[in-house]
Amino acid sequence: MESIIGIKGKDFVMLAADSTHPHSIMVLKDDENKIHKISDSLLIAATGDAGDTVQFVEYISKNILLYKMRNGYELSPKAAAYFTRKNLADYLRTRYAYQVWLLVAGYDKKEGPQLTFIDYLANTLSVKHGAHGYGGMFCGSIFDKYHHDNLTQDEAYEIMRKCAREIQKRLIISQPRFHVQVVDTNGVKRLEDITTENLKD
Repeated sequence: MESIIGIKGKDFVMLAADSTHPHSIMVLKDDENKIHKISDSLLIAATGDAGDTVQFVEYISKNILLYKMRNGYELSPKAAAYFTRKNLADYLRTRYAYQVWLLVAGYDKKEGPQLTFIDYLANTLSVKHGAHGYGGMFCGSIFDKYHHDNLTQDEAYEIMRKCAREIQKRLIISQPRFHVQVVDTNGVKRLEDITTENLKD
């Protein structure tokens, strides 16, 4: 009952995630941050089992930091995505498989922006836009209509607003607030939350 959304532009990647923490028929929290800053050029948005998402993202985060300490340089966003995928695939073949769905977003000076879609079976794909969760079902047609390769950050944010509006209108579960973050050549930046109130503007 959660939603995470990602859009890649010409020189940035933008992620949005709802802030609810549901359990069965209840909402336990309404201020959950599902977008995790891994480094100054890397973000991971995660949804799935609450314990699995926290534990797995922390494990990946600390290992990427350890790699930087040992080698003196960071993994590129693409390398970080495949490191994440490898670990998810390895755990899938044990009794401790993680139930997590991920969007890995980053910016590399050589390769530019990268957005990687990873599901709980460790299927991995580099994409221009993607979404996980029930809310993601309502975003595909919006992406198809409005996304283009020279997308600006303002245009991407407006697409996020359209997706949030559609989710709030059609999904039976209330998702009144979406956190939004962007990663580009200047690093990671948090944008204004998308809420039910400011969608009326």
